[in-house]
Amino acid sequence: QVQLVESGGGSVQAGGSQLLSCAAFNYDVTTNVACMGWFRQAPGKEREGVAVIAGDGDTEYADSVKGRFTISKDNAKKTLYLQMSSLKPEDTGIYYCAAKYAARRNCGTRDDFDYWGQGTQVTVSS
Repeated sequence: QVQLVESGGGSVQAGGSQLLSCAAFNYDVTTNVACMGWFRQAPGKEREGVAVIAGDGDTEYADSVKGRFTISKDNAKKTLYLQMSSLKPEDTGIYYCAAKYAARRNCGTRDDFDYWGQGTQVTVSS
């Protein structure tokens, strides 16, 4: 069964940086239909897509994080990353790693992924 395990959350001051990691087990990260992403849920708000990376390496970001966050994947380590910079208090929330198998045209920030991690808390203080 697929298992996604996030790490790297914590508290950081506004303007700072943080790296999230997601180790994938029993999920083929190398296939060209591997679609992986990061979502987040702020207190009192719905879960939203932050960034995704398709099997061909193409990426997509939410407008709110463009230019500040970078999603990447290490196939050898079977690990997904989210490098977050210039963090703002509004970036606070629980960050979830997600995965599915889908062609590029169906690999976006919609909340329709099949596999989810347990989430890691990111708190940005002003």
